[in-house]
Amino acid sequence: MPMRQFRAREPIFNLPSVVTFSILALMVIHALRMFFFSEETDFQTVIDWSVIPARWAVAYGGVDSHEIVRLMQEGASEEALEPLAGLAQYILGDSEGRPWTALTYALLHGSWAHVLLNSIWLAAFGTPIARRCGVGRFLLLSALSAIGGAVLYAAMNPMQVIPMIGASGAVSGLMAAASWFIFAPASWHWEGRLAEPHERPRQALADLIRNRPFLIFLAVWFGTNYLFAFVQPIGFAEGSIAWEAHVGGFLVGLLIFPWLDPIPARGRRISA
Repeated sequence: MPMRQFRAREPIFNLPSVVTFSILALMVIHALRMFFFSEETDFQTVIDWSVIPARWAVAYGGVDSHEIVRLMQEGASEEALEPLAGLAQYILGDSEGRPWTALTYALLHGSWAHVLLNSIWLAAFGTPIARRCGVGRFLLLSALSAIGGAVLYAAMNPMQVIPMIGASGAVSGLMAAASWFIFAPASWHWEGRLAEPHERPRQALADLIRNRPFLIFLAVWFGTNYLFAFVQPIGFAEGSIAWEAHVGGFLVGLLIFPWLDPIPARGRRISA
């Protein structure tokens, strides 16, 4: 009887646990809303947990809610004005700021296409961050990037009463953070093998801004977000793309990653 050949089973999805859990959480939350929530419950969930810049402007910026309604009357048609004015009065009536929505908006999505796209990018760029930094720093970076996206969006649209939702700000921050090392030149690991992308030492800022692949990536990414400001992508008919949140999350991830990175920068390593 021939000896059986045993091989170690490879996982179908070779993702860090925290990334897998994050994707599943986004999927489960969206499934609950789509299949188990009534329209009224889902509407209230979005209102309670999304970023609504006008709500922050009234609570923290000293803006009068009547001023927001007046400005809406100047820029909206008669057909669109009545539902928008009603929404504004409903949202701004209690004058609550709800600061926690700077995080919770990232857990909600407008469609299956929206949540699936964010999950793909989360798997692609969250994986190297989680492998490099661990669970705690991965979650901290994601949270700070989500907050950065919410703040920039609210700052650029202070009178907006339409809810903003989606994990794109957090994902953009992970994408920016990963840029510090995935575009770095190949290097040797101390074990005597080529280092995986997440094991490479972080580039110095001077090297990063001269790195051609990074600059091309940056131009394409910002160009795409600029295009989204004017073009409605297929699958996102439920609402427009909050490109400001993408940019805010990206900038936060790019700026804070050096403070969270557990691996020393390339310039501080001793080469043989």
